[in-house]
Amino acid sequence: MEKTLTTRENLLKGIFRENPTLVLLLGCCPTLGVTSSASNAIGMGLATLFVLVMSNLAISLVKNVIPDKVRIPSFIVIIAAFVTVVQLLMEAYTPALFAQLGLFIPLIVVNCIVLGRAEAFASRYSAGASVIDGLGMGLGFTLALLLLGSVREVLGSLSWFGMKLSDSDGMLVFVLAPGAFITLGFIIAIMNGLKKQKS
Repeated sequence: MEKTLTTRENLLKGIFRENPTLVLLLGCCPTLGVTSSASNAIGMGLATLFVLVMSNLAISLVKNVIPDKVRIPSFIVIIAAFVTVVQLLMEAYTPALFAQLGLFIPLIVVNCIVLGRAEAFASRYSAGASVIDGLGMGLGFTLALLLLGSVREVLGSLSWFGMKLSDSDGMLVFVLAPGAFITLGFIIAIMNGLKKQKS
């Protein structure tokens, strides 16, 4: 079992030290798939944040009554319930965003970030600590998606959150799938370079 962290350390580790996208390189499918614009990125990030916090809370509350043999399937059912809530809310209140994100919303159920936190943290710690862990990891994921989506939208479409920054055409490659890999690679390289300068 890992050492007990303070609330602040537990929150910040998901944003910086253990950022699921930029450090641990988890959840790359939605990261690369939905970040063609900043609005898509923030929508996916907030949906995952909600599922992380709520599933961590629920799993930490019922962890002692779930038999070990059905632990993982039980976690998936709990996560799927919250993903269904998110999916129905998005479909009802933000249909345009829901149409853009499409299949990636149901895929939150099998996102390794969500299931990984359920297994590694929520199933071992208190409800309060699990909520903070989910919040930290969710914020880290959301910020990483927002950064990636913003860079791709600005360079690819010369716009940000749909607002045109110029009448010129952007670089099409950043809107397409290869642009996601290129952008993510450069962001990770910059982060690693900054870490080396600090150490």
